[in-house]
Amino acid sequence: MTSFWSGWVIVLTTVSIALVTWVLFANRKTEVRDENDRTTGHVYDGIEEYDNPLPAWWFKMFVLTIIFGIGYLIAFPGMGNFKGVLGWTSVGQWQSEMDYANERLQPILEGYAATDMDELASNAAAMKMGARIFANNCAQCHGSDARGAYGFPNLTDSDWLYGSDQQTLMTTILHGRQAAMPPWQTILGDEGIKNVAAYVISLSGRQADPERVAAGQPQYMAMCVACHGPDGTGNKFMGAPNLTDNVWLYGGSPAMIAHTLRAGRNGRMPAFKDLLQEPKIHVVAAYVKSLSNK
Repeated sequence: MTSFWSGWVIVLTTVSIALVTWVLFANRKTEVRDENDRTTGHVYDGIEEYDNPLPAWWFKMFVLTIIFGIGYLIAFPGMGNFKGVLGWTSVGQWQSEMDYANERLQPILEGYAATDMDELASNAAAMKMGARIFANNCAQCHGSDARGAYGFPNLTDSDWLYGSDQQTLMTTILHGRQAAMPPWQTILGDEGIKNVAAYVISLSGRQADPERVAAGQPQYMAMCVACHGPDGTGNKFMGAPNLTDNVWLYGGSPAMIAHTLRAGRNGRMPAFKDLLQEPKIHVVAAYVKSLSNK
């Protein structure tokens, strides 16, 4: 905050407190003009408004709130750039609570980290923790039910681009993944895209134009076989998807397959090694693996 705005906040806050205090004490007593008529002259639906001061308890309560407010602004940040005599900050408070929580959770997490994921999946407390970690860090992309969305994998099925063993899951969450499906428009052209798309559709057992399938097969063998294999079953080491199981990350319609071939895909799974501790990653990996086993 600049010095100008800091000064603006300080002046505005000080003036506001002073005005509230003045209004409170200015109305502490009322001047009686006529002992026989103590009303203000206002009548609402036959009800006359009396000109009485605040009850003593109410007045004292207001005074206490003003004193509390001034004390609070002295102790804590609130007056522009003034940090308060206690030196409190929201970041410091957060860090203190995180340190306290980590101190309590560390022995539990270390025990979980030393447990095999399949065994950990039967631990209700560990899975409850894993579900919370997932909700805070993974649900934004994969959904609260982990069923994914367009461009984000479904984690509840048995289709895994890189594999579902313990080490692979840990590597995926720790270091992230980067898709590398190149665009083929300039090489294949419009007709080539349609032909290869038809051949890819045929790999999953669906009907496609036989002429385009025949024309697309040699192009597939020349351009796609290095990643997806000659039979189209993919390569988990490279993260190349299986094209024969009819599971499609970006949609399996002819138009979507053609779009993928034309423009390529560059989906990215972020790395969480700096955001989450490795024991927490072990827990959430076990939770994710358990979802596909249900």
